[in-house]
Order: sequence, then C-alpha cells, then structure tokens
Amino acid sequence: MLKRAMLTLIALVIAIGGGAASVWYALHVQKGAGAIGVGSWTAFPDIGTPQADPYTNARVAREGVLALGRAEGLAFVAEHDSGGRPLTKECTYRLEGHLPIARFWTLYAADRSLDVIKTGKSRPAALQSYQVVREPDNSVRITASRHPAPGNWLLTAGSGAMYFVLTFYDTPIASSTGLSGIELPRIVRSGCDA
Repeated sequence: MLKRAMLTLIALVIAIGGGAASVWYALHVQKGAGAIGVGSWTAFPDIGTPQADPYTNARVAREGVLALGRAEGLAFVAEHDSGGRPLTKECTYRLEGHLPIARFWTLYAADRSLDVIKTGKSRPAALQSYQVVREPDNSVRITASRHPAPGNWLLTAGSGAMYFVLTFYDTPIASSTGLSGIELPRIVRSGCDA
C-alpha cells in the first residue's frame, strides 16, 4: 500500500514538474512555436493577430507587451551572434548589412526581460533609422559596445546576457508574403573585455 502511494506521488511530481518546466521553456525560448528565423534574428509574425498560437499569446500576456499588428510592423530579437555564441554585455559587436524596406526602424540593446539596458548615461542603448549613417551601398554598420566607437555607436553597459531588438514599422515584411527572402544584419563579435 505504501509502495503504491509512493509511486503515485513520484509520478505526480514528475508529471507536474515536467509540465511546468516545459511551459516555462516554451515561454522563455526565443525560437519556438510560431517563430521564424533570419540568421541570428527571430520574430513571431503572428503576434498580435487572431492566428497567433497559444504559446505566443501566453508570452504576450506574461511579458505584458503591446504587440504590433501585422500591418503595423514586426520585431526581431537576437540572442546569439552570427557564430552562434550568446550575446553578452561585456563584448563588442558589429551589426553590418542591409535592412529591409521600412518607414521607420529602431534597434536597442536589451536585458533578459527585453527592456532597454540602463546605461547610467544620458545616451540610451538605442538607435533609430533617422540617426544612423549609411554606407555608400545603403547598408549599415553599427558598433555595439560599452566603449565609444566612431560612426554608428550603440552604447551597452553592465554584465551578463544581452539581446538586440530590431523593430520595423510600416513595412511590407510584416505581411506573410514579405517574409521570404529578407536579409538582416549579421552580428559579428569583435572582442570582449577580460
């Protein structure tokens, strides 16, 4: 009798613990149900639409974000560089390449909760399309670092994990037909502070 009760208790602990762990993982991982990947970048194009899957809806509810509708724009998040290494605030990165057509875009460095990194300076850890200097071929080259850099500099600060959030507003890529064949900047690690 005691053996059966213990086996039942162990089965319940495994089932409840395993279920809770799988839900936690599904809500915290950037790649998952409903996600599309472009290089190091991941987006959830159905977020904010009736076609969104339950995990995407749960992520929006948990994070309390105001999701952009499909006609309004699309946000991409990067948690790894182009070499597959996790992004950290201690490292310097170059974001280089072309950006899709959009009326306006923003790029910011984020912490684990996808909030803008607090730099402690008057300069925010964010850039937008009207303030970047473009290359002659209309591509961009942005340096993300805690140390000043010439050209387009995205200030980072602190230590630990970091994400880049690139949001396009009023863009054709937000439609389901615009997602094929898009190109986003590569994220190249330049070096890290010891």
